[in-house]
Amino acid sequence: MKLAVLSCIHGNLEALETVLGDIDGQHCDRIVCLGDLVGYGPYPNEVVDRVRSLNIPTVQGCWDEDIVEGLNACECSYPSQLAERRGLQAHQWTNEVVRPDVRDYLGQLPLTWKEGNLSFVHGSPNSQHEYLMPQLDGFIALERVLSAEADVLFCGHTHIPYVRSLEDGSIELRVSGPDAISQPEQQLTTSLKRIINAGSVGEPRHGRPNATYVIYDTETENADLREVPYDYRKTCAAIVEKGLPKIFAWRLSRGWEFAERADDPTHLCQR
Repeated sequence: MKLAVLSCIHGNLEALETVLGDIDGQHCDRIVCLGDLVGYGPYPNEVVDRVRSLNIPTVQGCWDEDIVEGLNACECSYPSQLAERRGLQAHQWTNEVVRPDVRDYLGQLPLTWKEGNLSFVHGSPNSQHEYLMPQLDGFIALERVLSAEADVLFCGHTHIPYVRSLEDGSIELRVSGPDAISQPEQQLTTSLKRIINAGSVGEPRHGRPNATYVIYDTETENADLREVPYDYRKTCAAIVEKGLPKIFAWRLSRGWEFAERADDPTHLCQR
């Protein structure tokens, strides 16, 4: 089965429609979405309507949660005060325009979707707000896959696509009793595990404006990271026309994050 995995559409209807066309051309059997349907982009209701019309299994992203529960300004979402201020503007605009039925839909999305040995999350099994960066410590990366009880963990949130294989992974542990005497070390060895990040359909941050997603073949276990050009200028113009911060259009046109990064790019949410 050829499975298309999307993430981080962020109200970018033009990018979504182009990617859906590419998926049709690749003859994919199914689609799964890793969340963040809204936020930053100019068409939140339209994107949700399109995803719902196709009955695409979708997990809840951090922006989907924030629109329902209220803005969460933890440091993993906004690594600086300037980035947080821009995010607040986008949140307020999105919060005002989303329809009640869209808000209800976002609120009922699951945090995890499982299919056999595949697990699908937005950020990580730990939180929608946790970044699993490509350079994440190997122990943490392996632990996240094992905690999902999967062989392959699909995630998004970083907006940067990648495939990371964790070969011959092992976790060593030592249990200390109440008398502070440690037991002998035990080692858990696992088979090959993988983390596959689908990147972002609607707000890529890999240095180009092209939309990204992944096609995974469940028989061959091959992961094809797809990069699809689309008319991003239409989305940029709509961002400006609808009164969203112009910086969102500027960074979308370049495929850049343009957020003041935290010192540690692998920082984990401590909520």
